[in-house]
Amino acid sequence: MSTRWPLFDLRVRTPRLELRPDWDEGVAELAEEAALGIHGAESMPFLTPWSATDPDERARRVVQWNWKSRSELTAEQWNLNLLVVLDGHVVGTQGLNAEHFATLGVVETGSWIGRRHQGRGIGTEMRAAALHLAFVGLGAHLAVSSAFDDNHGSLGVSRRLGYEPDGEEVHVRGLEQTPGRIVRLRLTRQRWETHRPASEITIEGLEPCLTMLGAPPRPPDPARSQTG
Repeated sequence: MSTRWPLFDLRVRTPRLELRPDWDEGVAELAEEAALGIHGAESMPFLTPWSATDPDERARRVVQWNWKSRSELTAEQWNLNLLVVLDGHVVGTQGLNAEHFATLGVVETGSWIGRRHQGRGIGTEMRAAALHLAFVGLGAHLAVSSAFDDNHGSLGVSRRLGYEPDGEEVHVRGLEQTPGRIVRLRLTRQRWETHRPASEITIEGLEPCLTMLGAPPRPPDPARSQTG
C-alpha cells in the first residue's frame, strides 16, 4: 500500500517518540486510548465536544475522524493525523493541517494524549516533532495553534516552543453552550529557529509524500531532512 499511499512510510522520530501518519492498527490503539479517557468530566478542551460521550462512542469517533481525514486528503487541503508512539504503543495523536499549503505555507496543529500518559512532557516533544516536519521537511513559513484560555497544558507547550499571541476569539463551548475564550497563537519560521529544541529530530520517508501535501520535491539535503 505504501506505493500508492507513501504516507504509510513517513516517520518523524524524537529521543522518545515516533510519529507516523495514521494506519489502521494504530488507529485501533488510539481509539482504545480515547475510550480510557482524555480529560476529566469537569473540562472540555475541544471546540467540538466530541469527547463528551460514552467510551464506545468516543472510540468510534476517533476511528471515523482518522478514516475521513485520510480519504479526503488532497494537496490543496489536508489533515495529517500523526499517531504518537511511545515504547511501541500509540499514546496520542498530533494533527498537522493546512489549506493551500503550496501558496500560503501555513500549518495548524492540534493534538491530544491519553489521560494516563499526561504530565510526562510528551505534549511538548510531539508538537516539536510536528513543527520540525512542517518547517524543516515541508518548508512552512508559519505555524498557528489555539486553545481555550483554561487549557493550561496546551498553552504551556506553545509558550515553551516560542509561539506568540495572535488575538482571541469567543465561541460557544461544550454541551452546556456557554461562552468560551480561545487564545490564538502563531510561530514564525524565524522565531522557531531560535526556540527549536536542542535534541535531535529525524524524518524518514518524506520525499515521496511532498507532492501529496502541496510541497514541491526538493533535492536530498541531510541537514534539512534528517536531523534537528
